[in-house]
Amino acid sequence: MIGLVVILILVLFLPFSVKKVEHNLEIFLFVMGIAAALISGMMNSHLIKKALIDPITITLAVLIAGLICKWGQAQLEKSILWMNKILSPRIFFGLTVIILGLASSIITAIIAAIVLVIIINVLPLDRKSEIRFTVLACFSIGLGAALTPIGEPLATITISKVNEDFFYLLNLIGPEVISAVVIFGILTMILVNPRESTDGLTADQKVESYKDILIRSAKIYLFVMGLTFLGHGFEPLINEYILGLHPMLLYWINMISAILDNATLAAAEISPAMDQATIQAVLMGLIISGGMLIPGNIPNIIAAGKLNITSREWASFGVPVGLISMAVFFVVLFVF
Repeated sequence: MIGLVVILILVLFLPFSVKKVEHNLEIFLFVMGIAAALISGMMNSHLIKKALIDPITITLAVLIAGLICKWGQAQLEKSILWMNKILSPRIFFGLTVIILGLASSIITAIIAAIVLVIIINVLPLDRKSEIRFTVLACFSIGLGAALTPIGEPLATITISKVNEDFFYLLNLIGPEVISAVVIFGILTMILVNPRESTDGLTADQKVESYKDILIRSAKIYLFVMGLTFLGHGFEPLINEYILGLHPMLLYWINMISAILDNATLAAAEISPAMDQATIQAVLMGLIISGGMLIPGNIPNIIAAGKLNITSREWASFGVPVGLISMAVFFVVLFVF
């Protein structure tokens, strides 16, 4: 148990505090996952087979969506400009947040974030509007991607841990997530007042090479594989310390997802022994708070990195939006 606690502390804090670990996160989590599975005695042929198979679906989704995005980027940019002309900016931005949020469950959160960057790069708008639009869109993408195991690693790991089918998360949190995505779209129409400007966010948005797409897909495979080992390795720790906690407490504890990757936390927390209400509380706490700060979710990291958004700029808008959203959904989940 002591060994697992040490690994948990390393997994939660080294990526946040050590740049070399952050830049090689997939390899780090893979090594930590194997260590956790060995220490807990969970390493066996069944787990190895599971770790080899589980990442395949999301890896293929990232690969295929990346290729489609590469081949269609020029047409996508033309379509963005055309849609922006026929719709008012507020409606265009609001619909974009909703569409990217819902589509991320199929095209993956990574590709949705790349499309978001392309949209922002094409439209010459002021920096404040584009930062708000980016943050709200990433909240939406992070939520929507959790609906299927191909959307993002958090969903893949959750399905793996509880041994459920493809549509399990859609049935479990679908109504709440879809409602939240629509709400974020409406908030975008209200809170974002885009004005044409040359002082906006810019990115060197070159068409990705095939090598870039293949490397990203390989990293996702290794990332999910490591999390599979990690999640099953932590089962003794979960059984001892997590299963007895009240869902309300878990919901608020998972605000640490704002600074720590939510897929890693899902691997550390979720257990097939949990009831559906507890899993629902864990997931909603993770995916809502994951949008508050840049390190909390993959779309945030991609968008902020490509668009040069600072942590302070993100937090000044993302934290208030996230806290209000957490409070609203606390009432929805535990009162109504």
